[in-house]
This record gives sequence, C-alpha cells and structure tokens, in this order.
Amino acid sequence: MNNEELILEAKHITKTFPAGKGKYLTANKDINLKFYRGKTLGLVGESGCGKSTFMRLLVALEKPDQGEIVFRGDKLSELKGEKLRQSRRHIQMVFQDPNTSFNPKMRIRDIICEPLMNYREITAGEKKQVCGSLLKMVELPCDFMDRFPHSLSGGQRQRVAIARALALKPEVLILDEATSALDVSVQKTVIQLIRRLQKEMNLAIGFICHDIALVASVSDEVAVMYLGHLVEIIPGKKLGTEARHPYTKALMGSLFDIHMDFHKKIESLEGDVPSPLDVPAGCPFQNRCVHCMEICRQKRPALEEITPGHLVACYLFPETHGGYEGLADDRKGSA
Repeated sequence: MNNEELILEAKHITKTFPAGKGKYLTANKDINLKFYRGKTLGLVGESGCGKSTFMRLLVALEKPDQGEIVFRGDKLSELKGEKLRQSRRHIQMVFQDPNTSFNPKMRIRDIICEPLMNYREITAGEKKQVCGSLLKMVELPCDFMDRFPHSLSGGQRQRVAIARALALKPEVLILDEATSALDVSVQKTVIQLIRRLQKEMNLAIGFICHDIALVASVSDEVAVMYLGHLVEIIPGKKLGTEARHPYTKALMGSLFDIHMDFHKKIESLEGDVPSPLDVPAGCPFQNRCVHCMEICRQKRPALEEITPGHLVACYLFPETHGGYEGLADDRKGSA
C-alpha cells in the first residue's frame, strides 16, 4: 500500500494495565500498524487478545505507555486541551452495542446531532434538517428522528450509531465488533452500508472482529493478534490461501462452511491460552504450536516481511530471521 495516502499510524505501541500484587497485564506489545485513505484494516484474534484496547488508543480513550499514534504528522499523545478535542473529530468510533453509548432518554435526532452541536457545526434549529439527511445516508426513514433508542431494532440502532459517527465527516472510522451482535442477514446489510459509505466518503476504516471469514471478506489488509502481539499482517484477499503463521492457519482451519471438504480432518488448537499476566518468554503462541522449537521458547520472533505486504512473526521462516543456526535441527526435534 505504499502508493496509498497514509492517514493514521501506530508506532511501537505498548499498553499495560496494573493487575494488583505488583503484576501488570500487557494488552498491546510493540504494535505497528498503518491506516490508509479509502482502505480497510481488519484486526482479528480471540477475545482478550488486545484488539479493542488498541482501537481505544487510536481514538484517545486510552493513552499508550510507549510508542506514538500519528495522525497526519501530529502525535496525538502530545496534544492537549483544544487541540486534542479538535483531533477527535477526525477519528470516530462505532461500538459493539449502541445501547451502551446512547442516552436512552435522548431522541434519535439529539443522539445523531450531538457531535455537531458539541463542535458548534449547527444550531438547534438546524437539527431536524441535518438529522433527516444523516438518517437518509444510513437508509433509515426521516420520521425515526422523533423516536427513542428502545423503539428501534438492533440493526436500526447500529445504523444510527454509524450516522452519529459520520456526522462530523471524519477521515478514520473505527468499528469495534460493530456487527457481531446482529443477525447474519442484518449484519450483511450493515456491512454493505459501511462499504458504500466508505467509497462515498473515502474513509480509512479499522475493523475489529473475531470472525476471521468476515474480516477477510471486507478488509484490504488483515492484522492477526495473539495475546497482545501481532503475529501476522497479510492482504485480505490472500488470507484464505497464503496465511503462514500457525495461529492464523488454525483460525482459518476452524471455519465451518457448507462447501468445505467434510472428509478432511478438522484441526483444533491444543493447549490453553496462557494468562495475559504471565505471557511466556519467546513466542507467545509456543505452548499451542505443534511446530514449537527451542528458539521459540527463548526469543520472541520479530514481525518480518516474507513477501511484499505480507509479514509474519515466526521462526518457521528462517530467511527473515537471519538464518537462525540450528533451525533445521530444531525442526527435526519438534517433528
């Protein structure tokens, strides 16, 4: 994506949380990701892997302990006061459950227009007209503006959340499991809406999801996270055929499809996920990987490029890790 316009970049982001008794939970460890205009970056992994924490850092709901988030050359962690407030309008977020982000006593027109009122983009007298346009944008009737959130279906509430997030015409839209609580048929229509709006507004989108098949279908690039570490970054269209990290391949192998080969054995991930309070030294995936070697237990593999645009953090690819001596012997020992 070197020819694309870079909008937002995370550089060496690390975020930890105190967990009591002198222990710390590392939610994100040395994360490097880029968001480009008009493109979708999918972030996938099991629950608790750090996906949502990372996206909360992007919208400045949390601050990183190390590293920096750069929006059009500005380091967001260094902004304060009015400059920080103004920066928020450019990066907006849609949450998994709109009920937790809506005031149940507010009408839809007030919910949608709240960001515009906060930034003094419109007056109270302009709410009706503006809200009508935004509802039309997300394919909802204008008379919905007089309703309360509880009178809408889940899919309709999520469309309202999208309208509110796009009211300020941001350049980056973060979707945090925004479709996971919806029925499959509703999910499809919401995804179609998001893709249409992305083309019309040329949005950079960050798409968090635990459904790797859905991520692959909508993302230009997919980042796979395990226990707060990035283990693979791959073009979305190649995810199904060229994934290389054992964890990514296990996720892909767990998909159930009516067109799958039912004579083929379904591989399962063995072992338990380590506690995020006690991530082992070396590769975080080592205790669940059938290819684990001695080097995997000693040193965490760096995320290295194996083909253009495809990065993997795994010692199974020695050409990216300086030709680790003894790798062949280790492989024999692990067989």
